[in-house]
Formats: sequence, structure tokens, C-alpha cells
Amino acid sequence: MALRVFALNLIKTNRNLLQSSGKINGGCSVQVVTSATYATQVTVEATPAAVQKQKVSKAMKAYLKRANEHDEFMKTQHLDFQIGKRHLANMMGADAETFTQEDIDEAIAYLFPSGLYDKRARPAMRSPDEVFPARKAAEFDETGRPFHSMFYTGKPNFFQLLHDIVTETKKLNDLEERMLRRGNKPDDNQKLETAGFQLLPKEQLERFLVEHIADIEYQSFCSSMDRLIASPYAYKSRAFIERFLKPLIDQSKQLEVPKPKIDEQGRQYVTTYECLRKTARADVTVRLPGTGKITINGQDISYFSMEQSREQVSVEDLIKVVL
Repeated sequence: MALRVFALNLIKTNRNLLQSSGKINGGCSVQVVTSATYATQVTVEATPAAVQKQKVSKAMKAYLKRANEHDEFMKTQHLDFQIGKRHLANMMGADAETFTQEDIDEAIAYLFPSGLYDKRARPAMRSPDEVFPARKAAEFDETGRPFHSMFYTGKPNFFQLLHDIVTETKKLNDLEERMLRRGNKPDDNQKLETAGFQLLPKEQLERFLVEHIADIEYQSFCSSMDRLIASPYAYKSRAFIERFLKPLIDQSKQLEVPKPKIDEQGRQYVTTYECLRKTARADVTVRLPGTGKITINGQDISYFSMEQSREQVSVEDLIKVVL
């Protein structure tokens, strides 16, 4: 009998505690169901805790606003470029889908002829990605937490590249050790040929990384790539290496330099026939050694009445133009 009374008192005490805790919290609902004299079933349903919104700093809001404005601006520029390319292709009677940048340059030069000496001052139509410098995407979230693990180095893309180069080098070194234990040698038929190629110049590497790097950092990049390329198994990382190689331009194959001839005075000279300039045709002769004089149809440089035309003629060469 005493045990029964003790059990009932214990149940009442637990029920009162649960009810009082529910009143204090206010966020929990407590339900007590008595199914028998000696037993109770207690169900506690807790409401989810309110998620406190983390404050976004004013600097982060301004950054996100500028980033969104830049994205919208680039979208508009790309749309205008595509529309202009289609109009240009229609004027030239070409297919807009296969109209390349080289075709655009030729069409601009044909439709808008310019006598400006500096090519950078002449009319041009380029993709917005080439005209406007690239910008990094957001490097941290709204709470200020950076995405990249190397964010605090100041140049995460560059140091990530160095890390990738070292990782590739270690892989090749481990592969070489395994092959040496087995007595195998690298396949000479798959050897990576880098003749006629060079590493990306500093300016192009900076555009690729969208980061400015110092000269000593570029030297670190070059030395790391040289160690990677020097590995006998470098062909295993061909795809990675070729991303940072640039083909050398063989000027001897592009330009055919004529051999000089000898005139009656023993001077060397070279004549280029049918030089085109808009509707003009001319034969140009350059002599070496020269006298520093310019002869145009028997006259000096004053043959050209416009000062702009005179500036386009080099005063260091002796040129004879027959119009």
C-alpha cells in the first residue's frame, strides 16, 4: 500500500514539473496522457528554435550591389555585341552564325577606313570580355566567410596554381619511383615536346588568374613549371601543362623577306611592287646605305599636302614612290 502511494506521488510530481516547464519555456507544448492508474505517457513536442538572421555588413551589401550591377552591365554589352555582329554580317552578306572576330576586323576596316597611324586609335569592334577587364566573382558569402582556403594570402588563385603544380610534380615523382622499382622506363614515343612553345608571359598569366603578381612570384611559377616539364613522365600531365604553354610565332614562315639587289652605284636596294593604300598603287624602293632623303615622283616629302600623310612616311629611310 505504501509503495502504491509512493508511485502515485511520484507520477503527480513529474506531471507538475512538466507542466511548469512548459509554462516557463512557452515554446514547447506538453501533453500528458494517463492510460492507467500506475502509468502515464508523456509526449513533448518542441517547436523549432527561431533562426536568428545574421547581420550583413554595409561593406558586403555594397560589394554585392556592385557585383550585381557589373553582371547586368556585361549581359547588356554581350547582347549589344551580338546584335552589332549580326548587322555587320548582314551588311557584308555573310552568315552571322559563322562570322568570326577576324571577319569583324576586316569588315570594320572596309566600312570605316581610317588613316590614323596608331592601330589602337582606329575603329574596332571587340567582345566585351576583351574590352572590359575581368573581375573576380564574390570571394566570400554574405556573412563574410571566404570561399577559398587561401583567401588570406591575398592572391588565392596564384597560390592555388602553385599548389596544383607541386601536386602534379609529386604525382609524377611517385610514379617514377614505382616504375623504377618495377624496372620500367618511360615511353619515349609519348614524350612531351615543348619545342616551339613557351610559358605564358606574366601579363597573360595575370589575365588568366585575374590577379596581379610580382616578378619574383612569376619566377617561382616558371621554375615550378620547369621542374614539372623536366619530369620523364611529364606526358602524364599533358593537359595540365598545355594550359600554360603558348606557341612561339615563327616570323620566318610568315614573312618572306626579299633578297636585296645591287644597283649601278654598288648600293643594296629592295623594291616592293604594287603597294596598296586605299585606291592608290605604288612601287616602293629602299636603298642601303641611303642619304636620308625622301623622293616621291621626283619631289621631296612636301609632295604630300596633308601633314597626316607626311607623318606616316618614315624620315629615316630613302623611299622612291612611283604613283
